[in-house]
Amino acid sequence: MDWLFMKVFSAKRISKTYGEKDVFVDLDFHIQEKDKIGIVGVNGTGKSSLLRVIAGVEEPDTGSFASPKDYTVGYLAQVPELDDHLTVLEIVFQGKSSLMELVKEYEEVLAKLDKNPKNELYQQQLFDLQRKMDAENAWDAVTNAETILSKLGFANVNEKAAYLSGGQRKRAALAQVLVDTPDLLLLDEPTNHLDYGSIQWLEEYLRKYDKAFVVVSHDRYFLDRVTNRMAELHDGNIYFYDGNYQSYIEAKALREEEEMLAEKKRRNMYRRELEWIKRGAKARSTKQKARIQRFEQLEAKLGGFSTGENPDITIGSSRLGKKVFEFMNASKSFDHKTIMSEFNWIVKPGDRIGIVGENGSGKSTFLNILAGETVLDTGTLDIGPTVKTAYYRQTNEDMNGDQRMIAYIQELGNEIETSSGDVLSAAQMLERFLFPKHTHGTLIRKLSGGEKRRLYLLRLLMSKPNVLLLDEPTNDLDTETLTVLEDFIEEFRGVVISVSHDRYFLDKTAKELLVFHGNGRIDHYYGSFTDYIEEKKEQLAEVPVDRKVESKKEATLLASKKKMTYKEKKEWETIEKDIEQVEEKLEVLQQELNDTGSDFERAQEIMEKIQNESANLEHLIERWTYLSELDNESF
Repeated sequence: MDWLFMKVFSAKRISKTYGEKDVFVDLDFHIQEKDKIGIVGVNGTGKSSLLRVIAGVEEPDTGSFASPKDYTVGYLAQVPELDDHLTVLEIVFQGKSSLMELVKEYEEVLAKLDKNPKNELYQQQLFDLQRKMDAENAWDAVTNAETILSKLGFANVNEKAAYLSGGQRKRAALAQVLVDTPDLLLLDEPTNHLDYGSIQWLEEYLRKYDKAFVVVSHDRYFLDRVTNRMAELHDGNIYFYDGNYQSYIEAKALREEEEMLAEKKRRNMYRRELEWIKRGAKARSTKQKARIQRFEQLEAKLGGFSTGENPDITIGSSRLGKKVFEFMNASKSFDHKTIMSEFNWIVKPGDRIGIVGENGSGKSTFLNILAGETVLDTGTLDIGPTVKTAYYRQTNEDMNGDQRMIAYIQELGNEIETSSGDVLSAAQMLERFLFPKHTHGTLIRKLSGGEKRRLYLLRLLMSKPNVLLLDEPTNDLDTETLTVLEDFIEEFRGVVISVSHDRYFLDKTAKELLVFHGNGRIDHYYGSFTDYIEEKKEQLAEVPVDRKVESKKEATLLASKKKMTYKEKKEWETIEKDIEQVEEKLEVLQQELNDTGSDFERAQEIMEKIQNESANLEHLIERWTYLSELDNESF
């Protein structure tokens, strides 16, 4: 009978309208205690609006919510608003749960006591709060906060929010809602601004989260791995599907097939009624009036029906010659941070390149260099004479909010030729890019952020480029638009270079990678992003110290390796002991980290040591692997 005590959040007949647009109408749904729900839908269908309404940031126009009295909701906005005067650590403890209030009160009294250590009142308050912290296991929340901040890449937890980048602000807000552990976690694009390692950690965290969450995301691998229910917003309605993203795609295809069969029946009926109307039916009898009314209803239904098919945007591209880009001994630095050093690289016609790496390693700067907007410090970048670049930036170009969508597209021409030779009007292109005909006269300022990004992308593609530079396109585009873009790239005859953390998008669009490690180190990898990740995992896996040659073939391969130098032999004699010592250091440091309590400055010092020792261990294991494969007669 445990289900009787489950915490359930319910919505009844929820509606929301902005101006003349009904975003969603009369939505009914329930969120069970352990539901892990992913929300998808074309930009502008109300995904972010729904989260804001559930979170209480905005009121619904109609309807109501119901939940238990002690029910808590945590909300991560797509663009969080933070108090610039607070530090990262203070932001994290801004949660509203009773546990967070206790931790915050403890930290405040501790700060007062540091300034006035002989104050007996503060001493007694601290003693009382310590007992409460013990009773409620609040120390676990402190340790959890330390771990979350470390995994999200915060090296300085005492930095003020005013000095954080947009990505850091998003990660600080994410840490706050995760630490708070609410009954219902609402996450709007949580993977934006996270590198691959942080996304992987967040996946595991959410998979183990023992309460409910609702997440809006365009990262399809992420949705597939963390959800057990999917919800699609479409034409003001919400459709729920059991299972993860893959299950949703399968079920949606079946639903649309059934809708198309029903549509075929309606069209047959429509044709019969049309023939009857054309014969000049007079609306004199009740029966004739009813038939005319039914015809009008059928006509209205057909006008609003969508088959759900993906639009075709195979736009023709300009001719591209043999030369595209060539870097020769190129170097670039910003504020003493090296982006590239003596870099040499050639881009060939037809290349599909993904650029990956940690935040701040210079990926966007690299695209700016390719686009001719940033100049190299030394070296040269030779750009082919036929190169015509379209650059999709992380921020829109200036768009005139008082301009209508159709006029914005028509600035490039009233017609566009597709790669198959068809000629389409600007209005037809808008329709094929998920903008219904009745919206073409909409002022740009009335569009949602995602709709503006989709319109901006369409305009770029209609300029008929032969080199496409994409800077984090999955941050703002919905899954339907991303599918369209991926299909476009597959047919595109030019070069595509994409900066992205989205594994799904990179796997579909990139055949080789440039991996930015920071400090000017850039590696080149042939293969998919998933292949690269799997290869890195294998390299970092623990190497067995008693590795033996198990076949004549392997023995022959080892025999063909070069012999060890004297220095390498000496290194081989001590390397296993060195690995053991580093592993022991890491165990001690981890225990020290667990025992730091609320001393975050000490915890920060320890985490930096752990990172350094982990890097040292990785290097030693790589050396062990290399040395073990060399021929050494002495072992």
